[in-house]
Amino acid sequence: MTADRGQRTAMKTETLHQRLHQGRCEARPLRPDLRRDGFSRSEDGRAVSEEEYWEKWYGHPDFCYEWRNGILEEKPVSEYETILALQWMMTLLKAYLETYPIADVANQEFGFRLNIPGVTDIRRPDLGVATADNPVRIRRRDRSYSGIFDLCVEAISDTTPEDITRDTVDKKREYEAAGVREYFILDAKGRHQAFYRMGKRGKYVRITQGREKVIRSEVLPGFRFRISDLDAVPLPKEMSGDNLYSDFVLPYYQEEMRRAEKAEKLAATEKRRAEKAEKQVATEKRKIEKLVTAEKRRAEKERRRAEKAEKLAATEKRKTEKAEKLAREAEEQIRELRAKLRASGIPAEQ
Repeated sequence: MTADRGQRTAMKTETLHQRLHQGRCEARPLRPDLRRDGFSRSEDGRAVSEEEYWEKWYGHPDFCYEWRNGILEEKPVSEYETILALQWMMTLLKAYLETYPIADVANQEFGFRLNIPGVTDIRRPDLGVATADNPVRIRRRDRSYSGIFDLCVEAISDTTPEDITRDTVDKKREYEAAGVREYFILDAKGRHQAFYRMGKRGKYVRITQGREKVIRSEVLPGFRFRISDLDAVPLPKEMSGDNLYSDFVLPYYQEEMRRAEKAEKLAATEKRRAEKAEKQVATEKRKIEKLVTAEKRRAEKERRRAEKAEKLAATEKRKTEKAEKLAREAEEQIRELRAKLRASGIPAEQ
């Protein structure tokens, strides 16, 4: 019965992982990690099941957690100089894959499951590369990787001895056992920096650097870099003229320049179009203002004409009223004169 229960739990965990990987299940963080002041506290070292990890801790909003045999491990932060080396590596990989699109790259947001003898882990490398011939490809809607990366890159954190051991010993052993073909450890101080590839016996061997101190990948044929450039972090423009990088950085840089020039031309065209539109608006505005002014003048002229006509009408009205008054007075005088004549016995003419 115990075996059946364990099998059902494993199947349930696997189903949840698949749903999360396919983007059909959102990771919802558990919030008992909130302190009284409302800020999160790290739950590094907390024991949780794999099912609980995928459901509540994988997508935690404040901490990046890995999971090792039932225990949460907070992914520590690297120092800034090492982060710069990692960012340069990402730029170099982007240039390479723009020129030779033979792989997909994921950052530490993507976890992948390592089921190896004696331990089950979920690791989130700072960079994970899956080549085109990997049986499992990274899809656009994925939120985790269900295969095994071909190349993993970790930017070391040397805050504590445990952090150093995690990247240099634990992950090295786990990636080796899981079949990660190459493993790069970046360290700006150089003390723990190392570059491994899978040997013929299934064990990691250090990649030979040669006198030029150049690392050459077999997972990504033609991808190479000077160890010193992890510290110098040259720009694409500088690398495009460097024979070590020019075959894949130069096309990338040229393409970026073409894109930039195209964007500049488009911006210039849009600027000219905007200026032309502004001129047209200004011209139309002047036309409208001219029409409005003419209309105001015409209206003012009509108003004055109306006032003049109104005054003339008032004058004519007063004249008419005066004439009517004079006519009434004359009629009254005629009636009075006739009355006097009749009173005197003189016949009055009608």
